[in-house]
Amino acid sequence: MSAEASVEGGSSPRTEQRHPSGERLEAMTALEVLETMNDEDRFAVAAVRAALPQVARLVELATERVLAGGRVHYFGAGTSGRLAVLDAAELRPTYSLPANLVVAHIAGGATALTEAVETAEDSWADGAAEAAEIGPEDVAIGLAASGSTPYVGGALEQARKTGAVTALIACNPAPKLAGLADVLIIADTGSEVVAGSTRLKAGTAEKITLNGFSTALMIALGRTWRGLMVSVVATNDKLSARTGRILAEALGVDIEVAASRLNEAGGDLKGAIVAGIANVGLEEARAALESSQDSVAGALATLAGRRDQQQDPIPQNENEKETHQ
Repeated sequence: MSAEASVEGGSSPRTEQRHPSGERLEAMTALEVLETMNDEDRFAVAAVRAALPQVARLVELATERVLAGGRVHYFGAGTSGRLAVLDAAELRPTYSLPANLVVAHIAGGATALTEAVETAEDSWADGAAEAAEIGPEDVAIGLAASGSTPYVGGALEQARKTGAVTALIACNPAPKLAGLADVLIIADTGSEVVAGSTRLKAGTAEKITLNGFSTALMIALGRTWRGLMVSVVATNDKLSARTGRILAEALGVDIEVAASRLNEAGGDLKGAIVAGIANVGLEEARAALESSQDSVAGALATLAGRRDQQQDPIPQNENEKETHQ
């Protein structure tokens, strides 16, 4: 019997239950409604904070898998799916991420991004089919506020069969899909001011969790340096100006000097940073980046190690050892 049976029946999850404030909403002023919602939003932040140890574990596992050639897959329906697509889409321009390294799958496909395709989330088989491309070196992350979405369950079950790392991000303290997750991340946000409208607190908690996970993953992969967005792709005027400011900040030079060096590097921001800090040629900087999986910190450490070896060579025989001492 499929694990699908385990998500059927039972009482309503907390995310679907009625909130005490909901009964008074229509009697409130607009400001009072907004203040009530904002008070509840604070619970989303606190709920994610409590789940950070599990998020950190997922970051560590995902880093290992990606460095070994794996990919990260998100699976979600409705709000959860749209948040997953947003997170994955923003990583490529922000961190120059290779295509399909972080992939988002949403129940109902592209249509569900702008239109409600509510029945799509009910198919366990569709989730399994979407996860058919996942390999044993990958990571599959399901997002489901209730923790019981069949589409997500099908994807996680299929991913687990291949040996992939699986994770579930849910906002219900007793998610029915928990048994399919190697890493269980629960941001217990409770009931919504508008009962069942998980685009509110639950969606906020999922967004915060995804922001934290993907950013920490990018940092671990060396796609930032000292808090700077050194992997940004300059695809428009705003981002071109940003790369100049980043280089100026990294090298401690004025913007005109930075613009000149960036132009000399053909727009290669990381190459210009490594070359400028390590005081080496651009080609040597690029080679160091390549050998360090495109990490600025790794490239600088590589070049520093080479310099140390050149300045203090290891003695080759006893005579050299005595002279060295």
